[in-house]
Amino acid sequence: MIDRATVDRILDAANIVDVVSDFVTLRRAGANLKGLCPFHDDRTPSFMVSPSKNICKCFACGEGGTPVHFIMKHEQLTYPEALRYLAKKYNIEIKERELSDEEKAQQSERESLFVVNEWANNWFQHQLHESVDGRAVGLAYFRHRGFRDDIIKKFQVGFCPDKRDQMWREGKAEGYNPKYLIDTGLCIEHDNGTPTDRFRGRVIFPIHTVSGKVVGFGGRVLDAATKGVAVKYQNSPESLIYSKKRELYGLWEAKQAIVKQDLCYLVEGYTDVMSMHQMGVENVVASSGTALTHEQIHAIHRFTANITVIYDGDAAGIKASQRGIDMLLAEGINVKLLLLPDGDDPDSFARKHSAEEYQAYLKEHQVDFLRFKTDLLQQESKGDPLLMSRLVNSIVDSLSVIPDDITRTFYIKETAQMLSMEERLLTTAVTKKRREDKERPTHERPTPDPSPGGRGEAGTEVADAENAGTENASGEEASGNESLPSRGDLEGSRGSRRAIAESLFNKKERLLIEMLVRFGEQVLCDVEDEDGKVRPLTVIEYIHYTLEQDGLEMRDATHRRMMQLAMEHLHEEGFNATHFFQNNEHEDIARLATELSISREPLSRIYDKDATMIPDEKRLMELVPRVMMDYKLAIVREEMKQLLRQMRDPKVLTDKDARRELMSRMQDLKKVEGQLAKECGDRVVMR
Repeated sequence: MIDRATVDRILDAANIVDVVSDFVTLRRAGANLKGLCPFHDDRTPSFMVSPSKNICKCFACGEGGTPVHFIMKHEQLTYPEALRYLAKKYNIEIKERELSDEEKAQQSERESLFVVNEWANNWFQHQLHESVDGRAVGLAYFRHRGFRDDIIKKFQVGFCPDKRDQMWREGKAEGYNPKYLIDTGLCIEHDNGTPTDRFRGRVIFPIHTVSGKVVGFGGRVLDAATKGVAVKYQNSPESLIYSKKRELYGLWEAKQAIVKQDLCYLVEGYTDVMSMHQMGVENVVASSGTALTHEQIHAIHRFTANITVIYDGDAAGIKASQRGIDMLLAEGINVKLLLLPDGDDPDSFARKHSAEEYQAYLKEHQVDFLRFKTDLLQQESKGDPLLMSRLVNSIVDSLSVIPDDITRTFYIKETAQMLSMEERLLTTAVTKKRREDKERPTHERPTPDPSPGGRGEAGTEVADAENAGTENASGEEASGNESLPSRGDLEGSRGSRRAIAESLFNKKERLLIEMLVRFGEQVLCDVEDEDGKVRPLTVIEYIHYTLEQDGLEMRDATHRRMMQLAMEHLHEEGFNATHFFQNNEHEDIARLATELSISREPLSRIYDKDATMIPDEKRLMELVPRVMMDYKLAIVREEMKQLLRQMRDPKVLTDKDARRELMSRMQDLKKVEGQLAKECGDRVVMR
């Protein structure tokens, strides 16, 4: 058995474009890619691949799914065999053994760290918006920097009061284990056992994985307190869930825009990202002041092969970042550079210009990396032969790491023209450099080979929690007895009934399953249990308990199995319904979840006072019960139709007792129909 951690590594590493491209020629079609379907005789491209959702689907034959399920279908492999295939492709070592007690404990600890970080993120935001110091100091800081309230809320920034251990005390008071407050780095325990809050007196920037989980924080000392402070920013320390080299600030918020624009802007700091979003440029991430790493490059490469690096107006900084540019080139990234005016960074530059001016500057001042580097180094060499020689060698270093032969040849030709030198000499130098690098041990190479994870492996939870759609899918025929549809207060027998119309239940049950897949793990409301304790109730639990209370069961076998699996796995670490069902080993479940994810039409269109459509996830308390009531109403009305058919049966017409029983049941159903219709806001015409 492949252990869970290894499965997660494979799922995170497997890039749908990368996998499908081994078998299908793909061409760009907006934010997606298209090609001829490999599963049927396709004459016009109907096979769609979505990089942002990491899934594929043929709109002609219906086949598709995640990378694992594509390989299962294409290579006729089982689920474990497909995982092994992808593990080999991405050089991931398969571990097939039972988890030790220590590893099980570590998994539990990871889950606990995520829970504590989520609480801390909410606590920091509460302090910023609700506490006196937070509003007077923290919120004033962001507004002084020119950030609008919508941007402040979008990035979930917060504030930690300048008090020694307020977070420590409040965290303990709310029942969080002090060990995890220390292990996440939120608090520091000194040698004498005295705890202090790590981020006290700082504004807080939460750091999310690509799937939206909070793994760490960055804290900045306020402007008034920076005098004499060597380090303005402080990040969470390395932990079981946080590794600075793997995370990119803003990737969670930027991933859809990156795919749509097929371009990623790379900046340095947190406020640079926020300022660009405020200027209408959302396809931007930050390395958070660290040297660019392979893991970060892979995370971006999952969504685009085009990166524009934005530098402050400082030539020294550009030269110091040369290694990062060469790493981008080595990964097959198309790199452009953009230099801001002296003294400006993306944040300060944004405060001096309008959104239109800002976006125009970005479009007009991007320069190909090679031309930028050549011009810069030529200015420094000023005709000095020795410096010119170093210039050529530096450019050769960059050219030699480009993996694509055609791209490399094109750049060699252009460089030769810019330097007024023979193309043959430059080609020879690049070839020699590539041969030397290939012969060196891997650890000595200036730009190491891609890490075992391959493109897209960022070491984070990569499951997207994007909204799913409303496309219909036919269900699997149920077998055995079906429970009578009824309401909680409806008295009467619950036995076998005739199968309910396929089309009706596909539509109504499909909406419930859509809720399950799209929002399953999200909290619908708080409820009080039998012990009087208040606890959160998720969408999955609400659907399950409501059906159970009324003696109902989903008719479709696949739907029933999904409901059962959701309840079994809901409380596992990092459970995300969309990711769980899309990557499920049961092919019918994975296919259905994929179909849900292809279309992203909202369940309803409600607008706020600013004419902005309110997203479904903001209205779950309204939508989920309404869908459930609508489902029950459909069940009741279908049974009423079947009762009418039975009443027309000649045998029933001559049997007074049978007719009386059916009429009594019909009256009960009419009452229930009226009650449900009233709750649904539906109009009922009494028959």
